Amino acid sequence: HREKTRLAPLFIEVFLRVAKSYGLKKKIDKKAKRLDIKVFNDWKAKDIDVLAGRTISGDKAITVSAFDGQRLFDYFVRQNLSPFYPEDRSVGRVKEAVYKFFEAEFKMKRGEGEDEAIQITLSNKNIRYFVNVIDKAKEEYQKEVIRREPELVFVKDWNIPEFIKYNENYTQVECKKSIMQPFFSDERWKSEKAFIEFLEKSKSVKWWFKNADRDKIFFAVSYNNGEEKPFYVDFIVKLKDGRVGLFDTKAGLTQKVAGPKVAGLCKYIKNENKKGKKLFGGIVTNTDSRNYRGRWIYFDKVSKDLKDGDFSNWQDLEL
Repeated sequence: HREKTRLAPLFIEVFLRVAKSYGLKKKIDKKAKRLDIKVFNDWKAKDIDVLAGRTISGDKAITVSAFDGQRLFDYFVRQNLSPFYPEDRSVGRVKEAVYKFFEAEFKMKRGEGEDEAIQITLSNKNIRYFVNVIDKAKEEYQKEVIRREPELVFVKDWNIPEFIKYNENYTQVECKKSIMQPFFSDERWKSEKAFIEFLEKSKSVKWWFKNADRDKIFFAVSYNNGEEKPFYVDFIVKLKDGRVGLFDTKAGLTQKVAGPKVAGLCKYIKNENKKGKKLFGGIVTNTDSRNYRGRWIYFDKVSKDLKDGDFSNWQDLEL
């Protein structure tokens, strides 16, 4: 889960809770706004040399401009994010948490009060208090994520999301049968690209949806591997005859890894079909795993029948 390596909005809530129990409001000096550069003496030269047109001396207390303060604030947060990955979104979560603290406790409005909040935070008298709160908040956040992780939310009538956000790693790909238009892909997996080409050529396919393995907006079935977890299938395929296929192209997984997921998917399909649904599917692969010029086959049986490297009990996927 991304929440284990990157900070979700939950961190802001945890930070504010920790700040209150720590007594941060009473500890900090609002009048202290001078930054002691010695605080940052462990940073690499390229990290602290961010004050435009100024030579930094390691034994001075300095005041910084609003622009310099924002940059130093970014570096301060990145240095204190470990073990979380210091990507922009996580950095933003910590900054947002600090701003909300000042807004809640000192009525400093967002925007106009941010520069003052940064100066107070990074001042030599206060910075250690914020380091302590951030560190404690990270610990509490990790505990909270682990505690919440097994909780799956069951959605009675899941539907295709109306809108999906993509990052710069995705490019637009021309696909007529994708229900999401335009369709964007990162094209990381050759197997997925080949399967999409197969679906596009099929006369039986009405539309298909490329699922993802994140967030609540995407489709998942539950499976048990010691604890209940979500299994996000790769593709949802609607056929012209009314059937809906649920397929996952990760056929290279071992029986130990794929087995519980297959069992969860089979159980879900069986239970839904009893309610009148027309579902089918399973793990899908091509008999030519190098060039994908062979037959497309899928496994939809109980997990104990799934054998590593043996496709003799798989079915042909004829669409």
